[in-house]
Parts: sequence; structure tokens; C-alpha cells
Amino acid sequence: MSGRNSSELQVLCSSGQLLLQPLWDRLRTWEALVQSPFFPVIFAIITYLGICLPFVVLDFLYPWVPALRRYKIHPDFSPSARELLTCLGQTLYQHLVFVFPVTLLHWLCSPALLPPEAPEMLQLLRDVLLCLLLFDAEFFVWHVLHHKVPWLYRTFHKVHHQNSSLFALATQHMSLWELFSLGFFDMVNVTLLRCHPLTVLTFHVVNIWLSVEDHSGYDFPWSTHRLVPFGWYGGVAHHDLHHSQFNCNFAPYFTHWDKILGTLRPAPPPAWCRSCGGCPSNSGVLCDSHLNQKKHS
Repeated sequence: MSGRNSSELQVLCSSGQLLLQPLWDRLRTWEALVQSPFFPVIFAIITYLGICLPFVVLDFLYPWVPALRRYKIHPDFSPSARELLTCLGQTLYQHLVFVFPVTLLHWLCSPALLPPEAPEMLQLLRDVLLCLLLFDAEFFVWHVLHHKVPWLYRTFHKVHHQNSSLFALATQHMSLWELFSLGFFDMVNVTLLRCHPLTVLTFHVVNIWLSVEDHSGYDFPWSTHRLVPFGWYGGVAHHDLHHSQFNCNFAPYFTHWDKILGTLRPAPPPAWCRSCGGCPSNSGVLCDSHLNQKKHS
């Protein structure tokens, strides 16, 4: 029986690798670009701005689309063009002037050739999850220290809290030290786990997506924290509460570290969920009323 289970697992893993191999083969045709010293910065900027763009469009449409109001955590706030351009300019400046030289040093130590085989699907998913959990723990410690030590907060972290009401492009509105710290955690984790290059790219996309979503200011029924069960994942309202109250919800994504430290504070239910008395906050589970609506829609 165990031999049969082992062979079935091997078939599953092989199938997962077959799913990723065409994608990886396609990427390898652009190996000169992927291996160039410019790729990490170009990839980071394009991915970040591409993920921010839908939320920026929503912010522009917000005054003329009343239906968006119910999904906004702060319905009376909309970022000004000046705020958006300031955050955009800071992101581009920091990446081009400071991040690029660091990635150039990392490029000098990188392998000369990409591996011919794609990772197995289960391996990719496992490594991405492990990278997220490691990043969550590392930034939790960093974040608590930079709130509890006044000099660290004033010198390095205060700039990120200048926007008490969040919007997508404010995600990377931070000091250079904070940006370098986050990038260092990223690189250390994928190096320690010896992640496949495709896994590294996937992790960076997922990490940027989750970070932007947490700062977007919109709490939708399909937001990540509603898809992850048992309240394991904080989400946008969870992080918004940190920006407004400062002394809670320090972990960027998951909730277990804040539970252990006693700094977890549940976020109130969103406006679209209050008409039925509110769905369980941060549980990833909709109330019966909304489940029934979903079944009949």
C-alpha cells in the first residue's frame, strides 16, 4: 500500500513539473534578460506598479462610483494626485539609485546559467509558503523593535506611518533602511531554502501582491484574508488597524505571532457585511446570509 501511495505521489509530482516546464522553457528563451543585472529592478518595479494599478484606478473612479464606498475602509478618504505622485516618485528613485547597486552585487554572485528543469508544483508551493512564513516572522521581530525603541521608530519607521489612511502606492512609502531590510529578508530566505529561480520569481510576485493588498484600503469579499480559514491571515483591515492604533497587529500577513505576543486586535467587519450583523472578522468565512446570497447568485 505504501509503495502504491509513493508511486502515486511521484506521478503527481511529475505532473506538477510537466505543468511548470513549458512556462520555464519559455522563460529560459529570455535567459539573457533574466540573468542580466537589470532584471531584478525592472521585474520589481513592473510587478509592483502592475499590482498597484487596479487599486489606483479604483481610487480615481471612487468619487464617481458610489458602489465602491461600501468596500472602502475609510469611505471619506481618497488619495490626492500629489500623494500618489510623491509615493510613485519615491519608489522609482529608491529602486533606481539605491536598490539597483545592491542587486548588481547580488548578480555577481549568482549562477551563470539557469537550470534546465522546472521545479515540481508541490515543491514550488511549499517553498513559497515557507518563504512567506519566514518573512512574516522576520518582519514581525523587526517591526516590533522599530515600534518599541523610540529612536528606531523616529529614525527609520515613522515615514511609513505618515499615511494613516492607506492606499496602494503607499505600500513602499518607507525609509531606505526599511526597504533594504525587507529586501534582505527576501534574499536570505530564498537563499537558505535554495529555491528554484521560478520559485523565487513566484514568491516575489505573491509577496508584493499581499503587501499591496494590505495597504490598498479596500476590503472586498474575495480579499485574501477571507480565503484563508480560521483567522490565520490578517488582511487589509487588520493592517489598517495597525496604522491607526500603532500598538497592535505587527505581523505583515499571518496572525499567530501577534496572538503569541498578545498584540492581535480584531478588525471590525466591513460596511458591506454589517447589514446582517457582521461576518466573523478575519475568519475567512462569510455569514449564512452572505453564503445564501453566494449560492443563489
